[in-house]
Amino acid sequence: MAIDLTSDLGRIRLLTADLNEAALLLTDEHLRGYLDLNDGNVYRSAADALDAMATSDVLLSRKIRTQDLSTDGPAVAADLRKQAAVMRARAAAADEADADGFEVIPFTPYARLEAEEYRL
Repeated sequence: MAIDLTSDLGRIRLLTADLNEAALLLTDEHLRGYLDLNDGNVYRSAADALDAMATSDVLLSRKIRTQDLSTDGPAVAADLRKQAAVMRARAAAADEADADGFEVIPFTPYARLEAEEYRL
């Protein structure tokens, strides 16, 4: 099944480079959970996914050196966390651009203004 890059799940996969369909790092359920935790914000969800990948990388592949192989899990995790910070900055910038100085006030149909007469 091809990844739909126009969906929120596909966009998170695109931002986190989790595009190998044969070996996905995170399931769709994980990504839906991140979307739910972040009120549907794709950039913040991608940042949480990158943080989860960084934590997994630190836990699973520590810094190892053998004769012809070396891995540096903490360095990879640091890079993933830097990318997560970039995603959070993009989300904050998008929030500021959407704000435009307006405040949304919830509609309450039966509320009266202060000092307004009660009329039947």
